[in-house]
Amino acid sequence: MAAQPVTLTVPANGKKITVPTGLFINNEFVPSVDSTETIQCINPATEEVICSIVAGSEKDIDIAVAAARKAFKTTWGKNVTGFERSRLLNKLADLIERDAQELAELEALNNGKPVKIARDFDIGDSVQCLRYYAGWADKILGQAIEVDNKTKFAFTRHDPIGVCGQIIPWNYPINMWSWKVAPALACGCTIVMKPSEITPLTALKLSELVVEAGFPPGVINTVPSLGSVGGAALSAHKDVDKVAFTGSTVTGRKIMESAAKSNLKKVSLELGGKSPQIIFESADLDQAANWVGLGILYNTGQDCTAGSRLFVQDTIYDKFMQLVVEKFKQLKIGDGFDEASGGGPVVSKMQYDKIFSYIEAGKQAGAKCILGGEKRPGKGYYVDPTIFVDVKPDMKIVRDEIFGPVLAVAKFSTEDEAIELANDTSYGLGAGLHSNDAGQCMRVSQALEAGTVWVNQYNLLNNNVPFGGKKQSGIGRELGSYALEEYTSVKAIHWNYGEKLDWPL
Repeated sequence: MAAQPVTLTVPANGKKITVPTGLFINNEFVPSVDSTETIQCINPATEEVICSIVAGSEKDIDIAVAAARKAFKTTWGKNVTGFERSRLLNKLADLIERDAQELAELEALNNGKPVKIARDFDIGDSVQCLRYYAGWADKILGQAIEVDNKTKFAFTRHDPIGVCGQIIPWNYPINMWSWKVAPALACGCTIVMKPSEITPLTALKLSELVVEAGFPPGVINTVPSLGSVGGAALSAHKDVDKVAFTGSTVTGRKIMESAAKSNLKKVSLELGGKSPQIIFESADLDQAANWVGLGILYNTGQDCTAGSRLFVQDTIYDKFMQLVVEKFKQLKIGDGFDEASGGGPVVSKMQYDKIFSYIEAGKQAGAKCILGGEKRPGKGYYVDPTIFVDVKPDMKIVRDEIFGPVLAVAKFSTEDEAIELANDTSYGLGAGLHSNDAGQCMRVSQALEAGTVWVNQYNLLNNNVPFGGKKQSGIGRELGSYALEEYTSVKAIHWNYGEKLDWPL
């Protein structure tokens, strides 16, 4: 099929958005070289097809990788200064900022999240992320190392690692794109991007801005495809130097295995979570209840750090849970184009069915559902805020990542007990605690086994602070200066200017 752009209509205001439907390789939108497969994009609020786009094949991945390799050897990589990389990243950020409203509307159409949240949070943060790494592009430094001042000198170079396969999820399509693209480009790497097959439209739209910003062909390529095709091909590709993935732990294992079996490429994985929030009796309960709401209801619970396990001290349990139920009832889950909505539908029928299968499992296991847990009539993959109390540690709703607005609540009495409950998981992405006892804040934040611990807040990240998991929540770090290490390889250069070698030994 020819890769013709399509024109979409925004339901709220009748505005037209033109979206490319081809694969983006070498700064052009092209059809697949050997496949007629397409991906149908669905609007989760209406369950209707928005449009169809080209689905990339394994051969298309090969072509995109070759384009990225050529750019790395000629117009990018070590062939362009940090100042130039910085200029282009800043230009791209400016263009995304300019088009923020349109990108937010497209995100809402394809992902379901509210326009205002896509625009002010996801896209606002993405612009800042690109600018943050634009600032790093000309500051990537090695070390000068004294060996012997009379005869020898050594120094290190932090070289770009090369061609990067980047596989991003559907929950924050633009935001995850920026987290992957910005540090890779700042370091001088080239990219083959595989957006989620559920939400590929904004990645294609952003690709237009890559051309407008002036990036050379092949620096960023975008190949929407099924994960089992494009994701698998990137992970196993012999000419990909690094693969970065955000998504489920199950898929992360497959990627790591493929990377090992092919060329031992560098891997960074940001995987699932079953993150705890602990409420101690000294906490500001009204504020803590707000953060619990943000923790599990933000993005309709489709968040890898979602605070899905809540542990409340027994002395304040009844009072606090009353507050939480009130707060949850205040949030409107509705159409993303309704300004009153604080959350949208979940992303797909598959996700909707999965969440309700967990809600059913919670009820069957004897947990008490005190809010939500019922399907709405009518169209749209809407899941209302749901709270289970009286949960036991071995229940599926306590062990498994649900990825929806479903909270499992338990009581504790002592600090040690809270820490033990919180750490009783195979995951280690995020954790939160609420307390006004400074000593307790320090003790508990040290004891929690997670890559990110929030104290008296939750779910908020900063582009200059590293983010990543422990245990089965992943490997490597994104954001902050730490992310640069994922896209560079350190070379040591030993220079002899004075030693004469005697021979034979």
